[in-house]
Amino acid sequence: MAKIEAPILQIKQNADNIEEEESVLESLKCGVHFLELSSEIGSKSLTFNEDLQSRPWWTPTYDKNYLLGPFEGVSYCPRESKQNQIKQAEAHVPKAIERRSLLPRMIYLSIQCASSSLKENVETNGSVFDPKISLELKILLERYAKFLGFPFQNAVEMLFATSSGRKSSEALSSDLIDWMNFAVFLNAWNLNSNEIGVDNNACRTGTWHLVNSLLEKYILENLRSMGPIISSPGCNLPLLVQLVAEPLAWHALVIQSCVRSSLPSGKKKKKGGPAEQTHSQLSQGIRDSIQSLCAVIEEVENWLREQINCPEDVNMEIILSSLRAKDQKEGPGKVFQILETSISSMHNVEIGDRISQALKSWSSADVARKIVTGQCTVLSEFLRICESKVKSLQGLKLQI
Repeated sequence: MAKIEAPILQIKQNADNIEEEESVLESLKCGVHFLELSSEIGSKSLTFNEDLQSRPWWTPTYDKNYLLGPFEGVSYCPRESKQNQIKQAEAHVPKAIERRSLLPRMIYLSIQCASSSLKENVETNGSVFDPKISLELKILLERYAKFLGFPFQNAVEMLFATSSGRKSSEALSSDLIDWMNFAVFLNAWNLNSNEIGVDNNACRTGTWHLVNSLLEKYILENLRSMGPIISSPGCNLPLLVQLVAEPLAWHALVIQSCVRSSLPSGKKKKKGGPAEQTHSQLSQGIRDSIQSLCAVIEEVENWLREQINCPEDVNMEIILSSLRAKDQKEGPGKVFQILETSISSMHNVEIGDRISQALKSWSSADVARKIVTGQCTVLSEFLRICESKVKSLQGLKLQI
């Protein structure tokens, strides 16, 4: 899995600059190697380099951690349930590898399709768009839809139904990142193919609006569902980060590709006619997308600054007071009280000098401070990512 996620991380880190991104993709052979891996993975027998049997009950598999969710008692994950979850993980991982292996190639193809969306400019620049690129992206979209459990057309209908409110937002929540990625790549493909919808120009702006509305809906829903992060350790922050770092970043790459292809090439364009109308409508779709993404990210930035600027002493007091509340019969507070009581009653003979000295230096205030510092570091890095994306998008706005 790490061999797949490492290059995807590299792609995410360079997504704010399309030239750097293309260089990364070229070094990855435009995702072809990972595409081959994805095709082969179904026929291979994989072995896990981790002993899932020895994992503690609160995290039976790599993708589950019950300490982040509601506490439901010591027997929350009995042995039988743990065995079932291990089997599910072993069945899930190959599919996850196969699905994630498609991303580098789909990102590359999306950039290519977006750059050809202004056919007039492509011809002016003297470059020829290979129709096989659009066809390949369509094939990969169909494969991706199968991972989501739908035929391609049904998956498209699900996106539009959710965007318009005809379907609940919960309809996509179980595989949210994959659905959002699918929507972004669908828009990039449709910019070139114009197959979705009856009116070609309308369907182009329709898929732009689809992606904008879905990203706005789910990012803001997750953002507004979170209270102060210091008192909500099991919040949706990881999902929020991934929404910004993946589907939103891929959408921004599509925008960058479109903007670059729309820049004047030195040859005088003909005024009027369908080509100019198409150019105008696509440019408006790009502007709307930039405005929408900037507004969404700025809301995230405001929330992050609010969390980061909260005084350390206040955050520490929130943590300690919640843990020290009396008569807690379960959850972190109960564990904390047992730990403090046990430490005060332990003797050197029982646990040895080395452990005893370590326990004597243990301080609840020090632990709380480390938690606050760690959270602040994570939030500050996320804020830096958001600021970089807004800066990149605002720069694109000046080029249109």
